[in-house]
Order: sequence, then C-alpha cells, then structure tokens
Amino acid sequence: MLRRVSATGPRKLSIVIPVYNERATLAELIRRVAAVPLPLDKELILVDDFSTDGTRELYEGIVAEHRNVAIQVFRHERNQGKGAALRTGFSRATGDVVLVQDADLEYDPRDYPKLLRPILDGKADVVYGSRFVGGDDHRVLFFWHMIGNRVLTLLSNAFTNLNLTDMETCYKVFRAEVLREISIKSNRFDFEPEITAKISRRNKAGRHWRIYEVGISYAGRTYEEGKKITGWDGIAALMAIVRFKFFS
Repeated sequence: MLRRVSATGPRKLSIVIPVYNERATLAELIRRVAAVPLPLDKELILVDDFSTDGTRELYEGIVAEHRNVAIQVFRHERNQGKGAALRTGFSRATGDVVLVQDADLEYDPRDYPKLLRPILDGKADVVYGSRFVGGDDHRVLFFWHMIGNRVLTLLSNAFTNLNLTDMETCYKVFRAEVLREISIKSNRFDFEPEITAKISRRNKAGRHWRIYEVGISYAGRTYEEGKKITGWDGIAALMAIVRFKFFS
C-alpha cells in the first residue's frame, strides 16, 4: 500500500492518455484508471489524435459517467502521432507527477501504486515500468517484437549510459519539473527514445535525474486486436536514438 503523502510532497497526479481509434477499449480503460485508489488527487487528460472509428463519440458519455473525476478532453484536428498527443497532454497537465497511460488495455492501471512509490518515497524523479523485470502476469505474444524492444533498449543504453531493461515501455512517470525542463519534438513512437535520451542528461541544476524501474504486468494485443506500432516505427526509433544523442 502507498503511504499518505506529506504536506510538502506531491498532491496531484496527471494521467496523460493519447487516444487514436480506441473505441473498443477506451471506456473500460477509463473505468480501470478511475477505480485505482491513490493517496493523490487524479486528473485525466485525454488527447484524441483525430480518431476516425467513432472514438470521438464516446467522450461525452465518459465524462458523464465519471463526474467525480477531473477529466479533460483535447482533440487534434489532424492525426499527428503519439508523441504529438503527449506533447499536448503534458502542456495541459497541472499535477506534481505526470504518468503516461495508453488507451488500450495492454497496461494495467493497478500497477500505479508500484510505479508511484519511488517518487512518493522521495527516491526518484522518473520511473519506468518494465515488462522484462519481474512484474505479474504477461500475455505470450510476438518473439520478434520482444527482440526488437531489447535491441532498441540496448542501443539506447549504449548511447545514454543507462541500464534500463525496457526503454519502449508505455508506463513512464515523471515529477512535473522533469517535463518542464524538456522540449519534446518527436511526433510518433520515437517519443520513447527521445524522452529517454533527454532524461539521461544533466538537469539545469547540473545533476542527473534519479531514474528507477519497477516490474509491471503486460497484456499485449495482436494487430487484429488493434496494435498499431510497426517495423517502420522501430526504424524511426533507431534513428532517434542516434539523433537525440547529439542533437536536442
């Protein structure tokens, strides 16, 4: 269980959810997020990246169903990508801590307490939820996806001098001041290596951010079930690893 935060500790969690064509899962995902008990106030920031499958018709009902939860909905007027949606969400977040949540059901909001614990205990500035260290149940799916993730993480580590096990994970949690010091330029899935490269650098105070990993559960989905990332995104991530090593 998470302890109650002190008067001087974080008070609000901003959960930023990029959404693109998730009509089948979005309403259930929001129910799961809203149901997680936390010692922080929660705000949900949904950024719709120009969904075309009817997802946009769900927002009014979602807000009405969860009147006791602070929910903001922002809509892009053209599809720009996950990174662009996160950039919009981060700019609207008012919490002391910011957590990234995908709009599908691959990642379980019940992992929030373990993701938040290192920050609430004052040990971490950034927490990654790793699918490859411990955690709980994992759906068995694609071997080559796993190899691709491990290769990208290895190359990212080589350029950043970090020892992460899962750079490409969705679950990333930040103290708000970390994001205030970082300008995100990537529009698509290359957000992951970009943010990793930038948090590996010294902050404005001349110190390194304290980065932790915790094991999480994972229920991956197939392309038939709506998975969107492709091999081209892997190539873009590889290029981003190199680019953001040398350029901001």
